[in-house]
Amino acid sequence: MLKICLSLLCPLLFSLTLWGQTDLSQNLPVAEKDWLLESPETKAKAYISEKEIILSNGLVSRTIRTVPNAATVSLKNLQTGEEFIRSVKPEALLSIDGTSYPIGGLSGQKEHGYLKQEWLAHMSSPENAFEYKKFETGELDRGLRWERKRWTSSTQWERKGMEAIFYYTHPRLKDISVEVHYEIYDGLPLLCKWIHVKNMGAESIRIDHFTGEIIAHPEKNNYVDEPSRWDLPNLYLENDYAFGGFTYVESPNAIHWELDPDYTSQVNWEYKTPCILKSEPGHGPDYKLEAGTGFESFRTYVLALDGTDRERNGLSIRKMYRTLAPWITENPIFLHLVTTNTRKVKAAIDQCAETGYEMVILSFGSGLNMEDLSEKNIDRFKKLVDYAHSKDIELGGYSLFSSRKIGPETDVIDKETGEPGGAKFGNAPCGGSAWGQDYYRKLEVFMDRTGFSVLEHDGPYPGDFCASTSHPGHEGHDDSQWKQWRQATDFYKRLRAKGIYMNLPDIYHLSGSNKIGIGYREVNWSLPREQQILLGRQNIYDGTWLKPPSMAWTFVPLTQYHGGGEAATLEPLADHLQEYDAHMTQNYGSGIQACYRGPRLYDTEETRELVISKIAHYKKYRDILNADIIHLRRPDGRDWDGILHVDPQLEIKGYALLYNPTGKTLERNITLPLYYTGLTETAHIQIGEGQAQEQELSRDYSVEIQVSIPAHGYLPIQIK
Repeated sequence: MLKICLSLLCPLLFSLTLWGQTDLSQNLPVAEKDWLLESPETKAKAYISEKEIILSNGLVSRTIRTVPNAATVSLKNLQTGEEFIRSVKPEALLSIDGTSYPIGGLSGQKEHGYLKQEWLAHMSSPENAFEYKKFETGELDRGLRWERKRWTSSTQWERKGMEAIFYYTHPRLKDISVEVHYEIYDGLPLLCKWIHVKNMGAESIRIDHFTGEIIAHPEKNNYVDEPSRWDLPNLYLENDYAFGGFTYVESPNAIHWELDPDYTSQVNWEYKTPCILKSEPGHGPDYKLEAGTGFESFRTYVLALDGTDRERNGLSIRKMYRTLAPWITENPIFLHLVTTNTRKVKAAIDQCAETGYEMVILSFGSGLNMEDLSEKNIDRFKKLVDYAHSKDIELGGYSLFSSRKIGPETDVIDKETGEPGGAKFGNAPCGGSAWGQDYYRKLEVFMDRTGFSVLEHDGPYPGDFCASTSHPGHEGHDDSQWKQWRQATDFYKRLRAKGIYMNLPDIYHLSGSNKIGIGYREVNWSLPREQQILLGRQNIYDGTWLKPPSMAWTFVPLTQYHGGGEAATLEPLADHLQEYDAHMTQNYGSGIQACYRGPRLYDTEETRELVISKIAHYKKYRDILNADIIHLRRPDGRDWDGILHVDPQLEIKGYALLYNPTGKTLERNITLPLYYTGLTETAHIQIGEGQAQEQELSRDYSVEIQVSIPAHGYLPIQIK
């Protein structure tokens, strides 16, 4: 990575603008375009004066005071003008061998309800702090290795911008240095931050704990007493220390809201306002840093939101994911096959090739064992891969890690009892055990030798601690979570570099995974078919607020899943074509792949023609059907429901699907919000198979249309 060193006396050479003694923040360029519609012309730069460095891209800015120590004194949404810093805190915190050290920071702020510029000149460096020494800037590194091997969205956003590194030393800890890294991206109000600690001494040290980001933000309400729910600031924070959960907010994540004991002028009389955001592990890492080595924290992402509109904030988070993890835009069409019988696997591959499918995943219960590295097993599945490739089909399969027992010498040990147990799923193997280390190795060897290009990994590391002191992958309880997380994410990053497609039921996208569940209750797929269809549409509607369509999977039980018998399944397919059609329409129509779990895709010529027609339609409109979703009306079984895909960069800028769950035709006047299509004056709207009609947009960029939705049917609408 190209880097340019900058101390306060060095010339400014890269992505930097030199200013005099003026207030830099008053001269920053502000993006004029809506970044959710098109990329602003303003790019990420560093602006520097004698005492301040500002990282800005026209959408968000972070001002770091460098005298007498480095500290963030402003974090601002430039388009709305909202300021997110009311109190100066250290840039990071680091606990080494039992002693806590601020990394940078300023002390002496006389009022913590707000911050005035003139106070900064009278503030001092915190006691026992690491001190800022120099600054360096350069281009973003490549990030995770990823090469496009599959279809991806045609309007892919690229990860561009700049990196800045602030270097710190401590007057007493001569052999320890700390780097605080920042990334700021072109086209998004998004920053990233992480720390790197180097031990240049002759002895090891222990990193007990770290805090990678601290933001003392203004409170949203002046609650005198403690409310049942606190309102959060217009900031979205996420880090890649994530496991367990179908969304980041469900995972036992490392973003915490805390109290501020310095803020004694707050309205809440018990000082209980949660007005400090911290990004830090809940426990540990308790990491032994050997002499001559380094430690890197997880990465924290800070996205500045511009209000409380749920749809706009969701669109912002979805674009963040597409930029940071572009592999999530791969969206292959796959069959979940329930057998490994050679003849049946080949027959399923043939059906996929005939109907336009692109991938076969050997499902749970199929008999696949990727831990078996015998020559017989490797040879068998390599031949199946070769056969699949001859038909332009990818082949891969399922492996279970977490929710099973292996043995007392291998399983997670409960700290309280000293016995196996206490894991998220009760009993689970420890990734740091000898078995766990060998498990990851075996999967990678199996995929390398067979040519498998898909991994469905069930129960990836879910955040379990392990109190064993005999496992080679960790020392004890306190470092076990960190080291197992790093082990798992290193594994996924290696697979990402190899082009392996990964379905994981945990939020590992920033570490390389492609897809996660949309969010559903598994036993609901044992309910009668009619209920599955409407509940499935609710899952899609609810599960796409924080996920782009390509980032999620849903489910269709071609054969029995958790029970329910004949009333719950689609087999024999020819007997349930209406329900099969309904599932495919709403899944492909939303851009979401389903785990069509069964032994085949069709059983009769009529069924075959149905599948072919659905896949052909999906591929014809694939770009717009994978575009962002605007939520029109949630399914409730009483009236119409629907979604609207939007992408201002495409020829078809909008594609709506309206559904009628009732037994009678619905005649309705429906308002379509078209702002995010990028259209401003008129829209050409084609309802169903009718002729496109030009309509003027109202002042709020919406149009009202009259529709007739058939009973138990649907209605597509194209917008250009």
